[in-house]
Amino acid sequence: MADDTMDKGLNRNSAMPSRRAMLMGTGAALFASAGVPIPFLDKLPPGMRLVADAQEASGAMPEGKSGLTILGDRPINMETPPHLLDDEVTPGKYFFVRNNGLPPDVTNVTDESWKLTVDGEVERPLEMSIADLKREFEPVTLRLVVECGGNGRAFYRPGASGNQWTFGAVGCADWTGVRVKDVFEKAGLKKTAIYTGHYGADTHLSGDPSKEAISRGVPIAKAMDPNSIIAWAMNGEDIPYLNGYPLRLMMPGYPGSCSQKWLTRIWVRDQVHDGQKMLGHSYRVPKYPVAPGTEVPDEDMKIIENMPIKSLITSPQTGSRSKLGESIQVRGHAWCGEGADVARVDVSMDFGETWTQADLAPAPNRFSWQRFTANVTPPQQGYYEIWARATDTNGVEQPATTPGWNPHGYINNMQHRIAVFVI
Repeated sequence: MADDTMDKGLNRNSAMPSRRAMLMGTGAALFASAGVPIPFLDKLPPGMRLVADAQEASGAMPEGKSGLTILGDRPINMETPPHLLDDEVTPGKYFFVRNNGLPPDVTNVTDESWKLTVDGEVERPLEMSIADLKREFEPVTLRLVVECGGNGRAFYRPGASGNQWTFGAVGCADWTGVRVKDVFEKAGLKKTAIYTGHYGADTHLSGDPSKEAISRGVPIAKAMDPNSIIAWAMNGEDIPYLNGYPLRLMMPGYPGSCSQKWLTRIWVRDQVHDGQKMLGHSYRVPKYPVAPGTEVPDEDMKIIENMPIKSLITSPQTGSRSKLGESIQVRGHAWCGEGADVARVDVSMDFGETWTQADLAPAPNRFSWQRFTANVTPPQQGYYEIWARATDTNGVEQPATTPGWNPHGYINNMQHRIAVFVI
C-alpha cells in the first residue's frame, strides 16, 4: 500500500532483508539485497517497520477523476495518492471521494430548480434555490480542508471495518458559497435551537426511499462559525459531481461527513441530531482510553467534533531516487481542526532520532492547510525514510504511530513517512 507503515519487511537488527521481505519484493528489500546500506536503521523505534512501495491506483476512473485509488464501488470511495496532493489547491480531478449511498441524478439541474429547505427551530422557515442564495446573500470564497474521519484507518491494529483509507482521504480547495450564519439569521433561530440535521439527495444503497444514506449534524455554534458555508462552487467551477454538485455544506475542522453533499435540507433541532450515522459507533470514539480490541458500549462513545493536527508529505513521491550529494526538497501540507492552529512542522531522515524545522507558509484563512518545505541531504548511499511531524499552537504534536485505538479506526493522525533511495 502507498505508505503502509505496518507491514513492511526488513529485519530491524540487520541491513539485510528478511526472507519475508524478499518474498514480498519491496523496494527496500531489493535495495538492501544489492549491497547498499540502510543508514540510521539502528535508530528505527522498536516495533516500527519500514515503509513499503507506492500503491498504484486501480480500477476504472469515473469521469472527471484521475489517478485515484479505488477502495470500493458501491458506494464509490476513492483516495488520493499523497504525491497528487502537492498543489496548494487540490484540483477537482484529484479530490478524494467518500460516499455512503448512491449519488442522485442531477442531469437537468439548474440554479433555479435545486431547492434548499431550512426549517425546524426557526422563526421563518425558508425554501431557496441556488439562484436565491446567490442573489440574497454575500458570496464568500474560502480555502478549506475536507478530511474523512476515517483517514488512516488502515493502520490501526487490530483493524477496523470500513474503507481502509491510508493517507489520501483529504483535500483542500477554494469553496464559494454563502455563510450558514447569514442564512440562519434570515430564518431567525429560536432560543431552542441547539443542533443541525443535514440531508442530501443521495439515496440509500438498498434503493429504499424511506432510508437515509447519511444525515449528520453539528452544534449550532459550529454552524454559526463564519467559516461554515453552503457552497455551490469549487476552485471557481461547479463542484465535481461525486463531491456534491450542485450544492454542499462545508463544516471545516469537523469530519468530512458533516459537510453534507447534494444538500437539500438543514433541519434546525432542539436536540442533538439522531439521523443516519449519528448514533451507536458511527463517527464516535470512546470517552476514555481503551485497550485495542475492546468492545465499547454505545453509551460510552462520544461524537467526533474536531479533527486533530496532521501533516502530509507530497514531494518527493515515496519510492523516488536521488543522487548522493544532492539536497532533497521535502514539501507537504499541515492542518488542524478547532481550537488551535498549526505552529510548526519538523522533518526527520533518521527514523525520528533528530528533527529539522521546516519553513511553514501562512494560511490564507482559517481551516486551510499550510505548505511546509524543508531540505535534507542524506550523508551516504542507501535507503532513507523522511518523516513529517506537525505541532499545533496548544503544543499537541503528531504521534509516531497510531494514537489511542478506537473501534472504527477514526482520527488517526500518525506521522506520515515516505521512502527515498539515494544512489
